[in-house]
Amino acid sequence: MVLTHTAAEHTAMTNTKWELADIFREFGEAYRRSNRLPLSHLKVMHAVEVCRTSYLGGHMKVCSFCGYEHPTYNSCGNRHCPKCQSLAKLRWVKRREEELLPVDYFHNVFTLPHQINTLTRSNKKILYDILFRSVSETLTQFGENELGGKVGFISILHTWDQRLLEHIHLHCIISAGALSPDGGMWISSPNKDYLFSVKALSKVFRGKFLDYLKMAYTKGSLTFAGKSTEFESKKGFKDLIDDLYKEDWVIYLKKTICRTRESP
Repeated sequence: MVLTHTAAEHTAMTNTKWELADIFREFGEAYRRSNRLPLSHLKVMHAVEVCRTSYLGGHMKVCSFCGYEHPTYNSCGNRHCPKCQSLAKLRWVKRREEELLPVDYFHNVFTLPHQINTLTRSNKKILYDILFRSVSETLTQFGENELGGKVGFISILHTWDQRLLEHIHLHCIISAGALSPDGGMWISSPNKDYLFSVKALSKVFRGKFLDYLKMAYTKGSLTFAGKSTEFESKKGFKDLIDDLYKEDWVIYLKKTICRTRESP
C-alpha cells in the first residue's frame, strides 16, 4: 500500500502545529540554495524531511487483540530527528530517574567560549572528550576538597542553543553532597543555594580544558580546516590559548532540584 500526502495535508490531518520536518520541506530547498551547508547538515535535513513519508516506505501495524490494521510510514531513525528521538528521550529520562539518589540536586551548565567553535567543528570527538573530562575532573576535585567525598553527577552535551545557534555546553545534574571515601556515610552540602563557587569552578575548568587542548596540539592530534586554519601555526595556536585564558568562562548555576524521596 502506498500513501502520499503533502506537509500541509499532514499538519491538517493531525491538527498539530508545524513541525521541524514541515519547515524543512517548505523552506529547506530555498535555504540550501542561498547558504553553503556541510554534508552532515544536508544529510540531517534530508532525513528529517523524508521521515514517516512514502519516500521511506511503510509497514502495517496490527492489533494483537482485535486484529485492527493501520498503515504506518517508516521512520528515518536519525538521532537529530525530533519524531524519532521523542520516545528514546522519554525512555532515557525514565532510566535516569531510576538512578536518582534520595537527595537534593544542583544544576550547573559549563559553556565553551565561542572562539573555539571553529576548531570544534573539525575535531568534535577530541574536543567533546576534553570537555567531558575537564568537567568531570573539576567536579570530582571540588567534591574531594570541599566536601571530603565523591559527588555524583550526570552530564548532558548540548551543541546549540534554543535559537539553533552554535553554543557548546554541558548540563550537569550534581548531587547536593558526597559519599565518604569509605562509602559508609553521606556528607550533605552545607550550602542550600549552590554547591560550589561558580567563579572557582570556572577557573579550574578553564585551566584543565586548555591544558588538555595544548596536549592535543602538541601530539598533532588536531585537524585544522576552514576558519580554524588560522590556529594551525604555533603562533596562531598560542594566540588562541592566550585569548581563551583571558576569557571568564561561563558556568551557569540554576536553582536547586529538590528531592522526590526522603534524604538519608
